[in-house]
Amino acid sequence: MTSGLIFHSVLSKDFSLILNDADDYNVIIQVGEDNNIKEFRAHSVILRARSRYFKSALSTEWITKKNDMIIFTKPNITPTVFDIVLKYIYTGELDLENHLNEDIFELLVASDELNFEELLEFIQNYLIKNHEIWLQENFDLVLHTVFDHVSFKLLQDFCIDSICANPLPFFTSINFLSLDNNILYYLLERDYLQIDEINVWNCLIRWGIEQTPGLGFMNSDRTKWNNEDYEALNKTLDQYILLIRFMLISPFDYINKIQPYKAVIPNNICEEIEEFYIKGTLPKTITLLPRNRIESNIIKPKYISRIINWIDKKDKDFIRSYNDTLYKFDLIHKGSRDRMSNESFKNKFSLISLYEPILCLIKCQITQKMFGGYTPVGLYYYIEGINGINRSQLFYYNKYSFLADSSFIIYFDENDDMKLCRVCDMYNENAIFAIFNFYSDNFGFDFGSAYNICRFRDGFDDDHLYGMGSYTIEEIEAFKVVKR
Repeated sequence: MTSGLIFHSVLSKDFSLILNDADDYNVIIQVGEDNNIKEFRAHSVILRARSRYFKSALSTEWITKKNDMIIFTKPNITPTVFDIVLKYIYTGELDLENHLNEDIFELLVASDELNFEELLEFIQNYLIKNHEIWLQENFDLVLHTVFDHVSFKLLQDFCIDSICANPLPFFTSINFLSLDNNILYYLLERDYLQIDEINVWNCLIRWGIEQTPGLGFMNSDRTKWNNEDYEALNKTLDQYILLIRFMLISPFDYINKIQPYKAVIPNNICEEIEEFYIKGTLPKTITLLPRNRIESNIIKPKYISRIINWIDKKDKDFIRSYNDTLYKFDLIHKGSRDRMSNESFKNKFSLISLYEPILCLIKCQITQKMFGGYTPVGLYYYIEGINGINRSQLFYYNKYSFLADSSFIIYFDENDDMKLCRVCDMYNENAIFAIFNFYSDNFGFDFGSAYNICRFRDGFDDDHLYGMGSYTIEEIEAFKVVKR
C-alpha cells in the first residue's frame, strides 16, 4: 500500500495558470505566416522539459535574444495548432473534440516535428476512428503527407488498405500519374491488391510513360518511339517489373497488351512467362504470390492471406510459396445484395454441393462486431418438424472427424485485429451453426464456440456467453472456397 497521494488534476490546473497568467515568461514564439501570425509567451524551462525538440532548439547555441527575451519563430505551424500544442505542453491534456479536421491533421504533423511521440498513435487512431470520411475526401493530401513521415504507420496502413480494397478508381485517376515511386512500389508489393493483374500492368505503363523524361503527353504514341525512348521507359519501370504477377494474365492479354512493351521487360522474364503459358512451368525469377482476391465489405483484403494459411493448416506466421494451394472466394450470398431473409439465404445455398468448403462472415448492427467461420464440409441441409436446420459442423454424426483441425472461427477484438481459433473437438462444437425458422424471416448463426471465445445468434433467444450475447445482423457474406 502506498503512503502518498498523487494530485495530477491540481498540477495540471496550476500549470494552466502559469501559461495564461504568469508574467515571468522568457520566450516569445512567433508562429504562422503571412496574415496569420500570432505570438505566444512561454517558459524555456518548461518547453525544454516537455519536448526534445525545444530542448535542442532553445539551447544557447541557437537562440536569438532581444532584451533578455528568447525570440523563436515557427512559420510552418499555424496559431490554432500551436495553441493546442502549448496547452498540451503545460497541462498534459489534449481535447480534439471541437477542432477542425484540418487542424487535427496539422497537429499530427507538428507532434512529429516537436517529438511528442506519445501523441502520434493517439492522433492517428482518433482520425481513423472519428474522421474517416474527411481522410477519404482529402486522400491525395493525406497519402503523400503520411508517407513523408515514418512515424505515421497507422495512417500509412489506412491509406494502403483503402486503395487495395478498391484500387481501380485510384489507379485510373489523374493523381495516380504523379504518385511517388516509393508509394507505388509499396502498393504493387501487396498481395491483397483487389484488381485484375492486366489492369495493374496497364496503369503501370501509363505511370511510367508520364514519369519518363521525353515521353509523357507529348510523346505517348509508342509506334513513334525509337530505341532511346524504350530504354528510358525501361529505366523508369525496372524496379517494378518483378512486382507484376504475369502468371495471372491471360495469353491473349499478354500478346495484345504486354508484348508491345516487351522491350522494357528483361529477356529472361519474357522467356519464363512464355514457358509458363506453354508448359505450365513456374517461373524462377518472379516469386511473388498471386494476389488474394475477395469481394467483401466486412473483412479487409489484407486479412485473406492469414485465412488461406489457416485453410492450409499453416500457422499465422507461415510465408506462402508458389507451390502452396491457391484459392479463390466465390461470393454466393450477400445480404445487402440478395436480401436479408431466411428464404434468400436458403435458396442461395441450395445451389451448391453438399460438402463444398464455406467461409461465412457477419457484421452486426450498432456494435459493429464482426464474426465468421470456415468449414471444409459445407452446409448440411436438414428439415424436420417446424424448424429447418442448416448445420455446418465439424463432427456431423462423427462422420467427418478427420477434418477436426480444418474448421476455424474468425472474430475481431476491440482493436479491430482479426483473431482465428480452431474448433474445440472435445465438445463436438460447430464452426458455423445456422438456424432457420421456415415460418418467419428470422434466421440466426452461432459461430463456435471454440474455447467459448465468440458466439452469435440473431432472431432467437440465446444465453449470454462471456458477454457476447445476441446481435442483429447488418451484413452477411458467404463464400464458396475453391481450389485453383
